[in-house]
Order: sequence, then structure tokens, then C-alpha cells
Amino acid sequence: MNSIGQTIKMGREMLNMTQEELAQKIRVGTLTIAKYEAGEQIPSNQTILKLSTVLDIPASELLQQNTTVNP
Repeated sequence: MNSIGQTIKMGREMLNMTQEELAQKIRVGTLTIAKYEAGEQIPSNQTILKLSTVLDIPASELLQQNTTVNP
């Protein structure tokens, strides 16, 4: 199973989107996206809903993975 960070990165890359572009769309910093993808930070549930919309990934998939990420 992929981590939430891996899923975010794969979704972003499938849309040919940079970390900066994704950050602008969900209104967070570029460093925040990098931390999500590296597994260094876990997005809030509100941010997961934004990521779901922008990346066209079911929120339930991201939320399920959110509980399996190691801090």
C-alpha cells in the first residue's frame, strides 16, 4: 500500500503539476507539499479534501492512508 505522501506525489505527477502549482491550488506553501510527499508531515483532514478535489483522488483513499502514515 502506498503512503499518503506517495499517493499525493503520484497524483500530482500524473497531472504534470509541480509542487509549487499544487501548493498554490490548495493554498499551502511549496515546502509543505514537499513534506507531505516525503512523509515528514501529515495533511489535515481539510487539506486532504482539497487534495482530493485537485488531484481527483477519492478523499476516502487519502483518509485511509492518513491513518497508516508513521509520524
